[in-house]
Amino acid sequence: MAVRVGVNGYGTIGKRIAAAVARIEGLELVGVVKRSPDYAALQALARGIPVYAPDEDSLQAFEKAGVKVAGTLGELLDRVDVIVDATPGGVGAKYKPIYEERGVKAIFQGGEKAEVAEASFSSLCNYEEGIGKRSLRVVSCNTTGLLRAICTLNKAFGVEKVRATLIRRAADPKEIKRGPVNSIVLNPPRLPSHHALDVKAVLPWLDIWTAAVVVPTTLMHVHHLTVILRREASRSEVLEALREAPRIMLVSSEATGIKSTAQLVEAARESRPRYDIPELVVFEDTVHVEGRELVFFQAVHQESIVVPENIDAIKAMTGLERDPEKAIRETDSVLGVTKSLW
Repeated sequence: MAVRVGVNGYGTIGKRIAAAVARIEGLELVGVVKRSPDYAALQALARGIPVYAPDEDSLQAFEKAGVKVAGTLGELLDRVDVIVDATPGGVGAKYKPIYEERGVKAIFQGGEKAEVAEASFSSLCNYEEGIGKRSLRVVSCNTTGLLRAICTLNKAFGVEKVRATLIRRAADPKEIKRGPVNSIVLNPPRLPSHHALDVKAVLPWLDIWTAAVVVPTTLMHVHHLTVILRREASRSEVLEALREAPRIMLVSSEATGIKSTAQLVEAARESRPRYDIPELVVFEDTVHVEGRELVFFQAVHQESIVVPENIDAIKAMTGLERDPEKAIRETDSVLGVTKSLW
């Protein structure tokens, strides 16, 4: 019997998670929740996805607009085993008591505080910890990118310390009310940024500090990492570890001409649905090693990087797959995580 899944929130992340759930063997997408009868709701209905309203007031708004919905969130919760909460940051915590009251397993996103769930989840780091949990929090896009790199390096060489600077996109491409327009903003104006604390929610033993700024772009985030390894490594060893890891894509600027997020997105437009890049992109030419000190740049596509982790979280918490390597491999195969844009 398939695991029945609902998605509360059908925005940037929710629509991608819903599409992924519909493709995974053993999962059934029961429906999605939309607050208003906009173009996204109409597109979901056109794709045959049942749409639910969060409450009676929203239900009336749909009816007034002549958009037929399948019911309310409460009715969706009666029909699912797992709800993936993809509502805006801070909203998921308000829904948590409702999920618990209905006895439904819940997955939250990184916009919520770590306390919202039994564990914070990142597939390459702590898949086993998610097995059988009633609730999980898939960490944010930036934290997912950091953890993929850190856990890969820790497995190969051991990691003693991480210092990272995050150059964050200001907003997703569809957002029209966020900035900055002409500034670089400290985010926040203190150290560490919350990303270090988020990483430690998964790797509590790690010595990590992060700083972040927001810049006027919508395409991707970029990180600069300085990693102190537990043993000396050569550049070729580091590249091999990154190359062999799942969900990490090495891109050589020298070989491809790609040296910007705009060029990465343009390449993805030619080969990927929605130009999604769920892989962590490591700029190969920036990888530099001296003894135990490693530095490099990486890029994170904030719209899609957490989608595979959400699928893995469903598999882990429901027991659909208990082997982390198999779960990751099968998820990536179905979702087309090929580690290449050509």
